[in-house]
Amino acid sequence: MEILSRIADVRAAVARRRALGQTIGLVPTMGALHEGHLALVAAARARAACAAMSIFVNPLQFGPKDDFAAYPRASESDSAKAREHGVDLLFAPAAVEMYPEGQVTTTVTSSLATRWEAAARPGHFAGVLTVVAKLLHIVQPDVAVFGQKDAQQVVLVRAMARELDFPTEIVVAPTVRDADGVAMSSRNAYLSAGGREQATVLFRALSAMHEAWRDAGLTDSFALESIGRRVLATEQSVSVEYLGIAEPARLEPCRSVEPGCIAMVAVRVGRTRLIDNVVFAR
Repeated sequence: MEILSRIADVRAAVARRRALGQTIGLVPTMGALHEGHLALVAAARARAACAAMSIFVNPLQFGPKDDFAAYPRASESDSAKAREHGVDLLFAPAAVEMYPEGQVTTTVTSSLATRWEAAARPGHFAGVLTVVAKLLHIVQPDVAVFGQKDAQQVVLVRAMARELDFPTEIVVAPTVRDADGVAMSSRNAYLSAGGREQATVLFRALSAMHEAWRDAGLTDSFALESIGRRVLATEQSVSVEYLGIAEPARLEPCRSVEPGCIAMVAVRVGRTRLIDNVVFAR
């Protein structure tokens, strides 16, 4: 595995791979790797001859109340996990390499950036799209793989790639969960033992909504959301930021739930903010 920190070196390494006829699959991450990230690597390796991963804790996507300084960083164990799971190119730049002139911006004008996560974290997606656009430009991958857990991010990245004519195929891999149903996330490391148990309520709420739709034929989104809120209310120390159901193309709230719609939730368990979602499917 090649470990690179400079953009010029990444471009040279990709060019060498291209000269050998290899296709490139990219997995963008912020490190603190877990099985969810490694599943994205497997998806990239299934679609491309060369698996590239970026590890960069992107300052642009953290707001003033977010946890940038405390965000988990584990460079040595990350490198070992990446190597063990077949990453060929690991790009781990410093912030000054990615943003040599200081902060840059990406304009987000669609309604995708006015609700759900965007409403809860103003400016977050401008930072996300900025770094993803830079990574797609630097690596120029044939495929880039993202996780379904960050549903709104996936929709925005797809829209950006389409509107800015990136030739990269955006692939979405299913959410990976622990045995207790909690979606894998680097932020799970912040949870206490009690908080971890409380965090199971996210998937329990989403599952109750999905089962009522699939098994009982309930399609009214307000009724389904009420079911989810009742489950969330069983954990009094869990603070709900939002719970809603949206159509999959633009994440507009929907009244009647059809296959492909997405139930999304964001909560705080103590000081830890967690998100999750479930796609309605028969």
